[in-house]
Amino acid sequence: MSIFRKQYAAIAGIALLMLALQASAGVNKSVKVPDGGTADGASSVNGSVTVGTYATIGGDLETVNGSIRIGEGTTLRDAGTVNGSLRVGNSVRARNLETVNGKIQVGADVTVEGEVTAVNGKIEIQNGSQVARNVENVNGQIELSGARVSGSLTTVNGSVYVVDGAIVRGDLQVRKPNRWGWNMRKKPKVVIGPGSRVEGVIDLEQEVELYISDTAEVGGVTGVMSLDDARRFSGDRP
Repeated sequence: MSIFRKQYAAIAGIALLMLALQASAGVNKSVKVPDGGTADGASSVNGSVTVGTYATIGGDLETVNGSIRIGEGTTLRDAGTVNGSLRVGNSVRARNLETVNGKIQVGADVTVEGEVTAVNGKIEIQNGSQVARNVENVNGQIELSGARVSGSLTTVNGSVYVVDGAIVRGDLQVRKPNRWGWNMRKKPKVVIGPGSRVEGVIDLEQEVELYISDTAEVGGVTGVMSLDDARRFSGDRP
C-alpha cells in the first residue's frame, strides 16, 4: 500500500473517531495519562494527548487537531494525529507512529514494531532506535541518527540524512514529485554519513545532491543517477 493510500485510510479512521466523539463533553479537551499510569487508550478531537513516563497504554493514542507527547519508557499500540506533531521519548515501545501534517520526533532506544509515516512533516529518529518496517513521508526532511530501519526509507520532496552509523536494511527511495512546480523546486539532498549503511539501493526517480562518506556503504544507486554521480566526502558532514 502506498503512503498516500495509508494516510487516506488514517484520515478516514480519525474522522470516524471525530464523529464518534462529537457528543462527548471531552471532545475539545486535552487528555493526560500520568507517570506510571495505565489506560486502554486516549483520544481527543481538538486537544492534545500527553502520556507520562513509564505508562502502559493498552490501545491507541489518537487526536485530530492536536499534538501527541509520549514519555520515556511507555508502551502503547498506535499513535496518530492529523494536524499536530508527535514526540516520542526515549525507550518507548510502539507499533505504528503517524501524522498527516506535523513533525515526528523519535528519541533514543525506541522500538517501533511497524512503520513511521508522515505526509507533510519532518521525521527525526535518534540513536539506538529501531523501526521494523518502513519510514516514509512526502514533504519534509528525514534524519536517521544512529537508528536502524529494517524496511525502506522513502520521500518525495524532502532531504534525507542517514548519519552517525545509521542503517537502512531496505532501499532508500526518492520518488518523482507531481509535475506542478517541478521546475521551481530545489533539489533534495541525500547524505550517507560515516559508518552508515544502506543495504538496499538508493533508488532515485529525480536528481538529488548525493553525498556518500568515504566510510559509508551502499548497495548501489539506480534510477536517474548512478554511483558515479555521488560526491564522496570525509568528516562528519559534507
